[in-house]
Amino acid sequence: MNKLITTFKHIFSIEELRGRILNTLLFIAFFRLGSYVALPGVDATKLTQAGEGGLFGLLNIFSGGALSNASVFALGIMPYISASIAIQLLTIALPYFQKMQKDGESGRKKLNQITRILTIFVTAAQAFTYLQVTIPTEAIMVDPWFFRLYGVAILIGGTMLCMWLGEKITDKGIGNGISMLIMIGIVSRFPASILQEAGSRGMSGALMFIIEIIALFFVVMGAIMVTQAVRRIPVQYAKQVVGSKATAVGGERQYIPLKLNASGVMPIIFAQALMFIPGLVAQSFAEKSEFASSVASAFGDFTTWQYNVLFAFLIIVFTFFYTAISINPTQISDDMKRGGGFVPGVKPGEETAGFIATILDRITLPGAVMLSLIAVLPAVANLFGVTRGFASFFGGTSLLILVGVVLDTLQQIESYLLMRKYEGLMQSGRVKGRSELINR
Repeated sequence: MNKLITTFKHIFSIEELRGRILNTLLFIAFFRLGSYVALPGVDATKLTQAGEGGLFGLLNIFSGGALSNASVFALGIMPYISASIAIQLLTIALPYFQKMQKDGESGRKKLNQITRILTIFVTAAQAFTYLQVTIPTEAIMVDPWFFRLYGVAILIGGTMLCMWLGEKITDKGIGNGISMLIMIGIVSRFPASILQEAGSRGMSGALMFIIEIIALFFVVMGAIMVTQAVRRIPVQYAKQVVGSKATAVGGERQYIPLKLNASGVMPIIFAQALMFIPGLVAQSFAEKSEFASSVASAFGDFTTWQYNVLFAFLIIVFTFFYTAISINPTQISDDMKRGGGFVPGVKPGEETAGFIATILDRITLPGAVMLSLIAVLPAVANLFGVTRGFASFFGGTSLLILVGVVLDTLQQIESYLLMRKYEGLMQSGRVKGRSELINR
């Protein structure tokens, strides 16, 4: 306890770090306040609450309940995430975007500008659909079409403001701003979910509630292990003689860190997006076919075995796909060769690329399986009687985002402490964020 108090004193004794933390809290408070400001012309008392399942429930979790509140931040930062994913895929598929990506800082600025413009169009499409489908007519106090017209404009402004807040947190605060806003939206639902779960158990189910909390602790520990696990490939750099005094430089050993889960939460996000297609297609034929009706029923509930088997399979497929497009063994091999590095016992060039690719394949399979297990844990928890709101914290996208963002933020805080020659946050070892490379 004394060490914890001392660490907090050290954190707030660093002026720059203290300012960044306070700025982050201020921006987060503004973001949460906007989540409760309803759109003009909406009677909030007549809004239907979002369900816990399905795409609407998932987006409502990410927005911290702003979606079900019909607030000005209803769509939150998710349109920007969708636009960023689209641009990222275009940099792989189209040479024009590939060239911009390789143009350094100027290319990144162009890609960011294109992403912002695309965000406006994505937000407009999502905003119109959201207002058309989810806002009941009896809750609209003005002309419906006039409401949708200005509602789209307000939601676009709200998303752009959320994007600005995220960028300001990154520049003036601590952690990655966009990820921080998503995490805050998820965390804001946790107190209500745990109170709901405790209330549903009552005094007679106190022991079961304690068991659930213990199980949640071990699930979080498992998610941290999957996020942090790294396979290190040793790299030796040849000594070089430079200068008139023939000083030998180089020769040190470093490591290429290949993460067990190199793709992060992207496979779950992609798989989640596709999981609504079977249900929607089957629903259109449900009246004509009993089989289609059963398929629609099976894929409309995230707790069914059919849903979870397909979900896990898609996650494994997308994990291999996203890892393949994110890590290029040939490029890694070429960069090592140009820098005078080599893997001990492996010839530089094609053999090194093949060696890295083989290791990548071997660690990606268990990583994909573990990621799929984490993704289906909420359904398993729900089958054991856990309420859907609380079960969502037992795995899936929510848990991985929480773990990743917290680790990144703690890693930045620890860097400030170590720069000022204070002790780190842990007695042994260091906190490693998702983007930290291991070079020892």
